Amino acid sequence: MSATAVAHPANPHSALPPGCTFTESDWHLLARQWHPVANASEITGAPHKATLLDEALVVYRVKGEVVVARDVCPHRGVPLSMGTHDGEGVVCPYHGLRFGAGGRCNRIPSSPNQAIPAKLNLATYPVVERFGLVWVCLAPDADNPAPLPTMPHWDEAGFQQINCPAFDMNGFAGRQLEGFLDVAHFAWIHTDTFADPDNQLVPDYTTVETEHGFRADYISSVSNYGEGFRHLAPADFAWLRRFETHLPFTASLTIHFPGEQRLVILNVASPVSARRTRLFVPIARNFNLEQPVEEVHAFNLRVFEEDRAMVELQKPERLPLDMALEAHIPADRSSIAYRRGLKKMGFGEFFLA
Repeated sequence: MSATAVAHPANPHSALPPGCTFTESDWHLLARQWHPVANASEITGAPHKATLLDEALVVYRVKGEVVVARDVCPHRGVPLSMGTHDGEGVVCPYHGLRFGAGGRCNRIPSSPNQAIPAKLNLATYPVVERFGLVWVCLAPDADNPAPLPTMPHWDEAGFQQINCPAFDMNGFAGRQLEGFLDVAHFAWIHTDTFADPDNQLVPDYTTVETEHGFRADYISSVSNYGEGFRHLAPADFAWLRRFETHLPFTASLTIHFPGEQRLVILNVASPVSARRTRLFVPIARNFNLEQPVEEVHAFNLRVFEEDRAMVELQKPERLPLDMALEAHIPADRSSIAYRRGLKKMGFGEFFLA
């Protein structure tokens, strides 16, 4: 599908990566946004390999600083993610050149007394650590910088912070995020984890546009207690699920349990490519704090697997923003608001034949 490129500020990282699976205009819009590439806990010793928007990246930490750069040594083009870390930086496996803070080359073993030219420094990207994730912006817009998403309760006293292991899907990030916002599929897809197959009704709800997306308060009788704990739900309890989106691919879900108990799930669909997504899920909660985090990881993995079965099979592979291309039902209010928000941001049809 051809597309006219949108105007974008001059940027050394503005060129599309080889084999890019996005249209040029969509890639430039996505590259201006922040996306996570790793759980911060993963970035320790060895260099970490990641891919974002078809761009191969290497992620490493040196003296507390996280560096994200193109995964290519500027000397002879070997992937630095194949290298090692000696405490002072990432060491290329081919000729031993080392890259430290800011991606600067700080050692040439074969010529230790030579002044190191700037041409040997890595092509790096802006990095922020937040919510236990490493966020990257490939092509920041200096005139209109994109904000990072927010997450309710993450930094509040009394809340436990949990980061689930990253989860890969062979599907488009927009399809995954739309599925996270979908409330009509609970009774059909999540019955082995938390939903009741006999509770299929979706009560009316509304969406409210916000600065970076929309908010939807969904109130229903569908419990969020997992299998084996459903008896803990009070009779006739009204469950409030508040969805807050940060376009294009992030949404938080705050679930109001009985009393003042809160569970917050941040669903961040990171676009590895147009057909592959790496899902990052920070969680904050102020109850059941004695439960091992491994049990939280295992439960959420089951939920992700239930969703994966649908996301990977949906056709078209990407998300059609032309509302006439798919049928809609009243329960799709969030889906419709999501697609309209993406279209308002300037994305194309988001459609692959």
